Amino acid sequence: MRRALLAADRLSTWLGHLFAWLIVALTVLITWEVISRKFFDRPHAWTFDAQIMMYGVMFMMAGAYTLAAKGHVRGDVLYGFFHPRVQATIDLILYIAFFIPGIVALVWAGWVFFLESLAIRERSSIMSDGPPIYPFKFFIPVAGALILIQGLAEIVRCVICLKDGEWPSRQQDVEEVDVDALKEMVHATDADAAPRSDPTAKDKETRR
Repeated sequence: MRRALLAADRLSTWLGHLFAWLIVALTVLITWEVISRKFFDRPHAWTFDAQIMMYGVMFMMAGAYTLAAKGHVRGDVLYGFFHPRVQATIDLILYIAFFIPGIVALVWAGWVFFLESLAIRERSSIMSDGPPIYPFKFFIPVAGALILIQGLAEIVRCVICLKDGEWPSRQQDVEEVDVDALKEMVHATDADAAPRSDPTAKDKETRR
């Protein structure tokens, strides 16, 4: 079970890191459009739609990753002082009462929203011949499904915490430093890390 939880964390983290590269593509696109507009007098109307869609995809696909990293907004004024079992009870109630219904509704409505857009080959109305937006709408149910998977993993964590009295481990976004790799980089060994005796102290002991 714990392996399944960590697998969900890894999936959310990997996808979050993957789609985070869209910010680089978005920066390049905006820079290119500014240069094209200012220096070559060749603006492109479709870039406005592209910017919105790229940012929207990045934002939606970060939801599961943020949940896995415990990065969503939480009222920690009192929560942090509670015993883990109390925290798990509060989280479990909120997940079941609000999270699951809301995310299921998002996935269902998002899928219908995408199918309707796909059926009419919907395009952006900002310009006369705007780019298609049904691929962008496809990410609504996809992002919702990923958040739902991560949410189910969090619910299982709450149950485990209620049983064991402590929170199970999770995949960390920032891994700890690989000590062995660091030693290889600096050509150090465990013997080098051990405290060395003071030679002067040994001479003083001999003189005594």
